[in-house]
Amino acid sequence: MLTRSAIFVAAVALVAPAASGDDWPQWMGPKRDNVWRETGIVEKFPAGGPKVLWRAPVNAGYSGPAVANGKVYVTDRVLAEGAKNPDNPFDTKNSIPGYERVLCFDQMTGKELWKYEYECGYQISYNSGPRCTPLVADGRVYTLGAMGDLYCLSAKTGREEWHVDFKKQYGAKPAIWGYAAHPILDGKKIITLAGGEGSHIVAFDKDTGKEIWKAHTDKDIGYAPPLFTEAGGKRQMIVAAPKSVYALDPETGKELWKTPYSADNTSIIMTPIRVGDYLFVAGYRTKNLMLKLNAEKPGVEVLFKDKKGFAFSPVNVQPFADGEVIYGHDENGPLYAIEVPSGKRLWEDDGPLKKAQGSGTSFIVKNGDRFFFFAETGDLVIGKLTPKGYEEIDRAKVLDTTGAAFGRKVVWCAPAYADKKAFVRNDKELICIDLAK
Repeated sequence: MLTRSAIFVAAVALVAPAASGDDWPQWMGPKRDNVWRETGIVEKFPAGGPKVLWRAPVNAGYSGPAVANGKVYVTDRVLAEGAKNPDNPFDTKNSIPGYERVLCFDQMTGKELWKYEYECGYQISYNSGPRCTPLVADGRVYTLGAMGDLYCLSAKTGREEWHVDFKKQYGAKPAIWGYAAHPILDGKKIITLAGGEGSHIVAFDKDTGKEIWKAHTDKDIGYAPPLFTEAGGKRQMIVAAPKSVYALDPETGKELWKTPYSADNTSIIMTPIRVGDYLFVAGYRTKNLMLKLNAEKPGVEVLFKDKKGFAFSPVNVQPFADGEVIYGHDENGPLYAIEVPSGKRLWEDDGPLKKAQGSGTSFIVKNGDRFFFFAETGDLVIGKLTPKGYEEIDRAKVLDTTGAAFGRKVVWCAPAYADKKAFVRNDKELICIDLAK
């Protein structure tokens, strides 16, 4: 039987060339805002589509890659010998034995540099593999597995530095779709949703894994990473939970304010979005919430809540705010533009999906005055989003759809954009795509 281990490929492979362009070291990029700031990127794809520079084999998972210091990191899952996932993705009666892995590749060649694996039985819905994009900082890579295993590894060698099991330490029960709130670095703290009594969200020392503070109780965990912002004369960390939206002092974990919210099926996934003095949060089954931040002291005013025919309710995709407009896919698939703070829908379009369907997914990243969308169809799409509508510029098929959801084939993995390239995976391979002009 395999045991927890770090496997090294070759000593020479550990010295990877430094990236010549920007990195993408975490979910949503360097500033965690889904903006790709590199220039010199293609206006349209060449005939036949963009060139794939390399392909590397991986196993199943939903986690996007992270790119930093000449290396690419991604997580996946391997079933134990003889194990089989249930045919019904909502069947969680039994724990399915297997292993989660952290993989490190050379950014220039796709050669595997190291891998780290640990036993991890899955008892969650849609159990293909881990959800969270690795976070790379200060010579370490931090990963959160689908069953609540938070690891800190050496980014260079894959050696384990510390590990916290949320089930053991906090008595937490994984959410129905597993842990999916990408950990975030704040100074010396790694912060993420953990679950359990008084530990809905926890801050850990990034060097040791020791708990710094824990806060809040919610019956369910949810999936939404927090937002850091300043309002009411105070730095705040705003968290969308299944039963409330609340703000904490990120240094102490002290609660600053809380307002009720209710997400059907515990499905609150998006990080809250701030536009001016306003805060937008939304989740499954027409749930939506527009708040106004208090300018004098920490607190909020509810402008509208669960308003039918207004705003939208995202599922898999983080919406994007540009000016006073928020763009995003609704739970039913269509792409909407909504006005802030009214929540008025300015337009509706199938967008990069071509055909809107339930939980329709395309990951939205801005580059200059246009956007790159990685659609669930395996297409990379270039387009524009304005208050007047969606305009498609070009598209190319870059990956096969190896997953399944709601009777259709999909690939639900956020890409990384770095060094004038796109890095994206499905359940079989990780690829590097040349997007230089």
